Amino acid sequence: MILVAAIVLAATLYWSAARIVAEVKAARDEAFRARALTMMHVFGSAMSEAARDPRALLVWYPLAKAARALDPDIFASLDRAAQRPFPFTLEQVQAAHAQWTADWLAWERLHDAEYKLKAATIEQELESNPALPGGSPMLRARLDAVEREKLDSYQRRYQQYVEVAKALQALT
Repeated sequence: MILVAAIVLAATLYWSAARIVAEVKAARDEAFRARALTMMHVFGSAMSEAARDPRALLVWYPLAKAARALDPDIFASLDRAAQRPFPFTLEQVQAAHAQWTADWLAWERLHDAEYKLKAATIEQELESNPALPGGSPMLRARLDAVEREKLDSYQRRYQQYVEVAKALQALT
């Protein structure tokens, strides 16, 4: 009888231990899924933001790299699910750099056209006043101010372009 009781007790303990192990594993799996979903939520908005503005990668890419180092298992799982590195690929960084350059070139053309129009308007006013050879001092000053404004805004924007382009290049 004692032997039967010992066997029943052992079976009960084994069954209880198996249930506890299964519950612990289920809790771990659920926590893993929750962390993965959190990463998807956090970096999903980052992916959207980076698609709109290449400069967003300068913030989000290093954060993704740090998060990947802190929790490589989560990111390996996300990489498998996405069938590519999550959240950003090298190709996305390169495309962001190309987009930043294309945006710069478009801005440069618009900037040049805008200031040519401003200067041409003032030059036309200068030419339309034959009474003052060389034009009025006020119009000359306005033309000089337009040229300075053009150069200043170009230099500010170019500096921003170079800084961001170099930083994007450094991510690759």
